[in-house]
Amino acid sequence: MSREKINVFQLIVFFIVLVWSGIRPYDTFTWMLEVAPAVIGVIIVVATYRKFPLTQLTCWLILIHAVILVIGGHYTYARVPFFNWIKEIFELERNNYDKLGHFVQGLTPAMIAREILLRKSVVSRGKWLFFIVISICMAISSFYELIEWWVALATGTGSNEFLGTQGYVWDTQSDMFYCLIGAFLSLVFFKRIHDRELEEISIQIEVR
Repeated sequence: MSREKINVFQLIVFFIVLVWSGIRPYDTFTWMLEVAPAVIGVIIVVATYRKFPLTQLTCWLILIHAVILVIGGHYTYARVPFFNWIKEIFELERNNYDKLGHFVQGLTPAMIAREILLRKSVVSRGKWLFFIVISICMAISSFYELIEWWVALATGTGSNEFLGTQGYVWDTQSDMFYCLIGAFLSLVFFKRIHDRELEEISIQIEVR
């Protein structure tokens, strides 16, 4: 299957899940807040496709991330059924779907940042690349926590579903830690696949 067909398939999958997510969500305002980053991200990827097509690895990670966001928007992060089931089975104190969201908040941006930095020749492969990518992911995570705080201040009690702290006092810190784990694992396990796809896409761009 060609790259274009795969990308069209990815878009179709995203929009199907998005439409489902928007049908009678638990809280409409929370749905809009949670879904907005996914929609904005997909729009940016589509708008820049011709000038800066991303590798398939990065595109799949973006799709996974976007789907996780819109599913969380439909139920709210604290009420995703499958993670409620996990909570009951393992007798956990909270629904941890939000931690999955923050894990991919490191996993996906790590590949996006790595791809941009390498293809734009901002930094070469090595320790500095690893450090800079991790720093970018942590900056994104911390800024997202600031956004949650600003929304809480601006909307009051209506922000509780968006925050999804579930009474956990260290929720913000643990969110950032999960992002750190996701970014670290992404760089460690996807490095070779990503490098191979970067070579392939550079050849395709030259052929154009």
